[in-house]
Amino acid sequence: QVQLVESGGGLVQAGGSLRLSCAASGRTFSSYPMGWFRQAPGKERERVAAISWNGGTTYYVDSVKGRFTISRDNAKNTVYLQMNTLKPEDTAVYYCAASLARWATARPSLEYAYWGQGTQVTVSS
Repeated sequence: QVQLVESGGGLVQAGGSLRLSCAASGRTFSSYPMGWFRQAPGKERERVAAISWNGGTTYYVDSVKGRFTISRDNAKNTVYLQMNTLKPEDTAVYYCAASLARWATARPSLEYAYWGQGTQVTVSS
């Protein structure tokens, strides 16, 4: 059974940093793109970042460019989201996801087959 487990969320003041991790088990995702999404209360789920199978390409939504960095360690079957200069509008539940588009680049049109349970990120002003 495939599991994606996020960790690293929490409460932080505006301007602070957090590092989210997503550990995959039950399947090796080293050949597949991974992504991070978020959903704030009353809002639709938003695609935040994506990374290709080898880390060669990345995608970021405009609102996080220059502040967030997605990376992966295929030996550990883990993907990360480093979040710096956090803003109150970054408050949301953050989800990692795995695509089954093998060898694909990190493009915004990717579809995802597996999802984690989410981790809460709260940024206070």
